[in-house]
Amino acid sequence: MKILMVFTSHDTLGDTGRKTGFWLEEGAAPYYVFRDAGIDLTLASPKGGQPPVDPKSDLPENQTPAMARFKEDPEAQKVFAHTKLLKDMRSEEFDAVFYPGGHGPMWDLAEDQDSITLIEAFYNAGKPVAAVCHAPGVLHRVTYKGAPIVKGKRVTGFTNTEEEEVQLTKVVPFLVEDELTRLGGLYEKRGNWESFAITDGRLITGQNPASSTAGAQHLVKLLTSGHASTAA
Repeated sequence: MKILMVFTSHDTLGDTGRKTGFWLEEGAAPYYVFRDAGIDLTLASPKGGQPPVDPKSDLPENQTPAMARFKEDPEAQKVFAHTKLLKDMRSEEFDAVFYPGGHGPMWDLAEDQDSITLIEAFYNAGKPVAAVCHAPGVLHRVTYKGAPIVKGKRVTGFTNTEEEEVQLTKVVPFLVEDELTRLGGLYEKRGNWESFAITDGRLITGQNPASSTAGAQHLVKLLTSGHASTAA
C-alpha cells in the first residue's frame, strides 16, 4: 500500500515578517501512523527538498510524542529533507494522498495547479483524499463532477475561533471554516484544539494539529477496510 504525503514549500506568514511552513506534529504523527502500519510513503512538495517547518510548531509547549520520536529518528529526518517535486507525482502510483497542515499550504498548495490536478485525479480514480488542520483549505479550488469537492460532504478544518486565538484571522488568505462552508461543505467542529476527524466517503478531514493522528488513522482504516474505492 502506498500513500503520498504533500507538504507546503511556503515559509512566509503573509506580510507579518514572520516565518511559517508545515506544522511539525502534522507531519510527524501521520508519518508514524502510516509507517507503523507498514505503508510505503512518498513525500512531495512544490519545490522539493526540505519543506519549511513552522517555528512556532516546535516551541516547548507544542512538543508531542511523535515529534520527540522524529527528533530521534535520523532516517525520518532524511526522508523529510528530500521531498520529491510535486509536479512529478502521479495518482496512478499511489493508493491515497494526505496533506499535513500548518499555515503554509494556505498560500501555495491552495492555489497550486499541480496540487489541484493531482487531488482531482486521485478522487476521480476512486482514491481517498485526506487533509488536516489548515490543509482542507487546499481543497477550495478542487472540483468533482463540476462542483466543489466538499459540496454536500461532512468536513472539518481549522476553526474560526482557533484562528482568532492565534491572532491570524487578518493574515491568512481565507478562513478554512468559512471557505468550506461557502463551498457547500457540511462543516462540523469540536472545541478549540480538541482532536476531531471526519470520514465522508473517500474524503477525510481533521480539525487541528491534535487531529493529525486521528486523520491518519481514519485514512489507514479506510484503505484497509477494502471500501476506499467504493466510497462515494
